[in-house]
Amino acid sequence: MRPSYRLLSLTTMIWLSMSACATSSETVPAEYTRWLENLKEEMVERGISEKTINEVYKDNYYKPNQEVVKIDRKQAEFALTSTEYLNRVVNKTRVETAQKKYKELLPILNPISKKYGVKPHYLIAFWGVETNFGQNFGGYDVIEALTTLSYDQRRPKFFREELYQALKIIDNWQIDHKKMQGSWAGAMGNFQFMPSTFNAYAVDYNQDNMIDIWYSFEDAAASAANYLSQIGWQNNAEWGQEVTLPWNFDFKYSGRKNIKTVKQWQKMGVKAVKGQKLPAADIKTAIIVPEGKKGKAYMVQNNFNKIMMWNRSENYALAIGILADYIKSGKTWHAVEENPAVRLRTDDILQIQSLINKFGWFNQKLEEDGMLGSQTREALKQVQGHAKMTQDGYPDAVLIERIKQYDPDIGFAIPVPPKKLHK
Repeated sequence: MRPSYRLLSLTTMIWLSMSACATSSETVPAEYTRWLENLKEEMVERGISEKTINEVYKDNYYKPNQEVVKIDRKQAEFALTSTEYLNRVVNKTRVETAQKKYKELLPILNPISKKYGVKPHYLIAFWGVETNFGQNFGGYDVIEALTTLSYDQRRPKFFREELYQALKIIDNWQIDHKKMQGSWAGAMGNFQFMPSTFNAYAVDYNQDNMIDIWYSFEDAAASAANYLSQIGWQNNAEWGQEVTLPWNFDFKYSGRKNIKTVKQWQKMGVKAVKGQKLPAADIKTAIIVPEGKKGKAYMVQNNFNKIMMWNRSENYALAIGILADYIKSGKTWHAVEENPAVRLRTDDILQIQSLINKFGWFNQKLEEDGMLGSQTREALKQVQGHAKMTQDGYPDAVLIERIKQYDPDIGFAIPVPPKKLHK
């Protein structure tokens, strides 16, 4: 439902507050002033009231220290593996808190679940992952952040549209824009709705003539349930489960686009882990391997894809599903065992994405963001096929080295050394 987020340190948050107060003394570039005036005119032409525009932009602010831009572009030294991500997001404290909140809030969530067809343990899981159960909305002025990101050249079209949607919320609901707190990218409230998602799916569940996704848990949870329901959530299905693969599994069949029935996967040797059962034989599923052939495998159902419409990350969707399972079962948390062999540097992923784009190995250009997303994984599977390697879509050290040594004239073949001449 929103771009990927990174946690900010307390020091950074304090610095941001200080820098926001200091901008009034900065010289505003003429270019920015012209851009802001054009922005205002466009928003009024699209139906935003002049009253809202004048109130929101009365300070005509300019942010020379664009921290939200830095966050948007920041790259970590090492990319988080799926295991590292899961252990960080689905940790002991979060699982125990989620199980406690689930019991406390069932009287509120059961009617919402009945109306929208989304089970309570999933709503608690989204709430826990998104804002740590309402404890962290983000701390940014949404209008300020979206204006800054609209001025930036990386994704101005996307953020300009979200800015329009945010201004529309102020117009429609007479919300004080200073109280619209959210993430650095503009996601708001308990479930971190982007403004466009708010306008499309948020509901006044408690019927007080105000949609409050910040301080009304009923409105926030019902809005989240309405969103999932509208995009096709299946109430009688789950997200998926961990499975075991046979020793000779062909990994080219892995990935969310390779759909088979449970019965077909069973014929290929896929089994449930000990103590679990696979879903009905005719259920359509896919097999994903977030850390390639060396990591865990999961059989995922259609609801997994719906979670990814909220956030386009397989790791995020796994975290929601696994946390939901803990909530429903009441089981004690256990860390996922880590495998150091699957560790990747962000720079390596960036280099791979750059080379794939350079040599045209994929049917569309990859975003060079240093993240191992679904599109990059699919491109890597094709590259691995050309390189005669296991097509698990995960760039291990061998593949990285082969890509770096790729020769357009001979492909992935090993060059033959010149024959020595004997005198």
